[in-house]
Amino acid sequence: MQAQTHRVSTADLRNTTGNDYYVADLSLAEAGRKDLELSEVEMPGLMGMRKEFGPAQVLKGARITGSLHMTVQTAVLIETLAALGAEVRWCSCNIYSTQDHAAAAIAAKDTAKVFAWKGETLEEYWWCTYQAVVWPDEIGAPNMIVDDGGDVTLLIHEGKKAEDKFAADGTLPDPMAVPAGEFRIVLQLIKKSIETDARRFTKIAASIVGVSEETTTGVHRLHQMADKGELLFPAINVNDSVTKSKFDNLYGCRHSLPDGIMRATDVMISGKTVFIAGYGDVGKGCAQAMRGQGAKVFISEIDPICALQASMEGYTVATLDSMLDKIDIIITATGNKDIVMVDQMAKMKNNAIIGNIGHFDNEIDMAGLLSYPGIKEINIRAGTDRYEFPNGQGVIILAQGRLLNLGCATGHPSYVMSMSFTNQTLAQIELWNNRENKKYENKVYVLPKILDEKVARLHLTHIQANMTTLTQDQADYINVPVQGPYKPDTYRY
Repeated sequence: MQAQTHRVSTADLRNTTGNDYYVADLSLAEAGRKDLELSEVEMPGLMGMRKEFGPAQVLKGARITGSLHMTVQTAVLIETLAALGAEVRWCSCNIYSTQDHAAAAIAAKDTAKVFAWKGETLEEYWWCTYQAVVWPDEIGAPNMIVDDGGDVTLLIHEGKKAEDKFAADGTLPDPMAVPAGEFRIVLQLIKKSIETDARRFTKIAASIVGVSEETTTGVHRLHQMADKGELLFPAINVNDSVTKSKFDNLYGCRHSLPDGIMRATDVMISGKTVFIAGYGDVGKGCAQAMRGQGAKVFISEIDPICALQASMEGYTVATLDSMLDKIDIIITATGNKDIVMVDQMAKMKNNAIIGNIGHFDNEIDMAGLLSYPGIKEINIRAGTDRYEFPNGQGVIILAQGRLLNLGCATGHPSYVMSMSFTNQTLAQIELWNNRENKKYENKVYVLPKILDEKVARLHLTHIQANMTTLTQDQADYINVPVQGPYKPDTYRY
């Protein structure tokens, strides 16, 4: 099935393909399976989860909806959740990040019902999200969520809010009342859903045991809802597990940023002036990678502590506006919005490369660029576009302002994603196993440090790291158990 030649639409929420999946090309399944088998060797944490928890089927009865980049590594996570007993439906959390052979491998083996292909439109993206959320049986709902960026969580909350209003006064959502863009598409989808089943999202929300959230933007959304008392189910913040934030965010980006830039442009990084917006864990990894390539690296920061860290590492902290005519490559890594605006792009060097590796898709002003008077768009290759201003100067945009390491390359390597996804698996087990005892309220939690250390232990032997063991006297001296945890929750790694 070629998704590129058969467009789907939120005007019809049904999956009319005759199969309970939707991928680009099922014939890619064999190639995807070969890549999955390579990744399994590089993902000792997930394989350890299967060995430890598979026989007991600890997720039996769990119906998991996942919204997370449909890559080879995610496919290993999906098959781990299935091996632990879960039923799974999946979509990607990014229109460009799907690896079509990975999606095909999952669909062909029927490990999960997957709805994802590389290059979705936004309307198709939300159609896929809806297919992953709505289960086509008498129950009609998942009871667990794996989220990355919070889109499934957002859809359920916005859907229930709209259904409550419809039940109160008969008012349907008005998509035209909001500016053109992604949220209008969400409202169109919810409106159509209410016309089909006026309590669909209300029933889904009531069935959810909890969500485990992968990334900063999604965690931020969860905290906002929890602070307002609007969060409808418990959440575990996987992003702030040390073995996620310090490995996926830092070491993963250190690996995949140069990979994405070089695949997209073939430009030599050495000697270039590179500007990194943001010096959190993602920015730190990016800065290390660019300096390792021999670039001159500049950093922007709003946080004085992060700015001081950057300075102590030998980077120059500067504002973007002061560097516009000097930058060869700019990478946004802030998790915020409106970082590089079109008026700033117009002042940059010809063919300055602009990419985002932060969270979400609103760090680079794509809307302003696309609507700039006289702008000329030239596609160079998939994920690489040059935008020429009327004066002949141009900028090169990677992945249309979305995550360039996934849009232009293959994302983080399997080993580092094994740590993130082992945390996801542990979070799903924790939420599912405590669904009856009410251990978790409608708040945002993090996994206990002993589980963080467990994730680390599962990955040490793979890289021939041999741990030292405390004696009981040594453990007593520093007041920790021999087997950990070794640091208080306040410790900063």
